[in-house]
This record gives sequence, C-alpha cells and structure tokens, in this order.
Amino acid sequence: MWQETDKQLYREFKFKDFKEAFEFMEKVAKAAEAQNHHPEWTNEYNKVEVWLSTHSEGKVTEKDRALAKAIDEIFDGQKPAAGGLNQAKLFTDGGSRGNPGPSAIAFVICKMDDTVVEKAGDYIGETTNNQAEYQALKAGLKRAQELGVKKLIVNLDSELVVKQINGQYKIKNHELLPHYNDVKQLAGQFDEVTFQHVPRALNAAADKEVNRILDQQKH
Repeated sequence: MWQETDKQLYREFKFKDFKEAFEFMEKVAKAAEAQNHHPEWTNEYNKVEVWLSTHSEGKVTEKDRALAKAIDEIFDGQKPAAGGLNQAKLFTDGGSRGNPGPSAIAFVICKMDDTVVEKAGDYIGETTNNQAEYQALKAGLKRAQELGVKKLIVNLDSELVVKQINGQYKIKNHELLPHYNDVKQLAGQFDEVTFQHVPRALNAAADKEVNRILDQQKH
C-alpha cells in the first residue's frame, strides 16, 4: 500500500527477479510519460521503490494519486496468479497505418472464463501489417510463458498468420520467416497451444489497444 510521508507518496514493490522488476519499470515509465508526471524511484535487483510528489505544490496532489493508481494497476496486472496460470486464452493484434507505416502491437491474456489477467501494447515504428501481427503474437506468447501458462488458446484475426503457423499456407515473404520461426520456438515451450482465427469483433480489446497506441503517435 502507498504511504503518505514527508509530503510524498511512497511504495515498495518486489518481484521474482531483476527482469520482472525492469519490465515493471518500463511499463511505469510509459504510464508516467502519458500523464506527464514522473516518479522518483530506485531499483535494487528485484526491488523497486517509488516516491510521488508534486514539487510545484509542495504536497501530494490528485496528480500523484492518479499516477499511483496507474502504477498499482500495472503491478497487479503483472503479478502471476498464485501457483501460476495453468490455462489461458491469448488475444493478439498488430496493425500498420500505411502498410508499411506507423505500427503497433497489443495482446490480452484472459483466464478461461474470459477474466482479463493482463493487457499490454507497444508502438513498434514503421513496418507492415503482417510483421506487426507476428510481433504481437510473439509478445503475447512470451508474456503467457512468464505467467506460467501451460495450456494456451491463441486467437488472432489475421487469417494469414494463423494458417501459416498451422502449416496451411507457405511463407512466401522472406521477411516473415524469422518471426514465424520465433513463434514456433515459443509455441514449443507450452504443454499445449492452439492457434485459431477469430473475427475482428471477437478480438476487439486487442484491436482497440492497437488503435489507441497509434492515435497517440499523432499527438
């Protein structure tokens, strides 16, 4: 819980290892930048300490509390479920405005009852739709593995990528081959994984996150 002392909000966060701590800090940095409010923090291996204060006001303000709430949501979303998340659904999406053009990726990991465990996305620069789809898939698979998922159902609205991964289509674009190989390598680390094509309407959460990120690039 956050503690308010010396006109600051303070909280300590602990993780399994440095990698998890660093991933947390990367996500917090993006949230802080989006709110134009930046924390004072320290990191020592798996521990991150955060202090929030509005220096111009000389006290804790709603601006600090808003960022504290966002940081809590990041932390809660990053924590694995107790004993790991054995089975899960993964929704991924990647999009390019221009093809090639500015591109973003997103993934949503859900429990089998569709409760959202984690949602994340990122801007990846200029690339094509298909490359973005593959990069989103890789990011989602990596995160599902980190959460301890053993059995995974993967949902994409890219029929091309699904059929390539399932061996129904050959990969004619040599630039997609490294991404394909990465996905197959990641998939092999699960006990069971299924890739299926779904209509865009059933992939709305990931699609919305991609468009939100791309819209931000305009500002």
